[in-house]
Amino acid sequence: MSRAGRNPAEYAVPEGVIGLAGPVERPAPGALPLRGDLAHIALAGTHLAAHYVIPHIRTLGPAGTGLRLAPRADAEVFATLAPGSRFELLDIAGEWVWGCPGPQGPAGWCPAADLAPAEGAPAPAAPPEG
Repeated sequence: MSRAGRNPAEYAVPEGVIGLAGPVERPAPGALPLRGDLAHIALAGTHLAAHYVIPHIRTLGPAGTGLRLAPRADAEVFATLAPGSRFELLDIAGEWVWGCPGPQGPAGWCPAADLAPAEGAPAPAAPPEG
């Protein structure tokens, strides 16, 4: 992913040593933008992850989206985000994206097609008629 869509003033890499001061209760799946392999940069210092990500700020398209715990169409939707709302993109896996409306959660997978086109990106081609 490029740096386009990032606002470094909003989420910056913390300075100094980052560490936890004691046990942290593990949140329910999807409650926070936190997985075993990565977490939202705003959670650095409060939750442990292998990598912290500064999100790409995007907007949801006109249909909004449903968040899932797995990147599959048959996975249960546990939260619904409104059309035009903010989506902080943290990971991409094929046709699926993982993110959240903000560091407070919820976080989950949704189809990449549910995002509005990125600012400055060409509009998607219309499907062929036939």
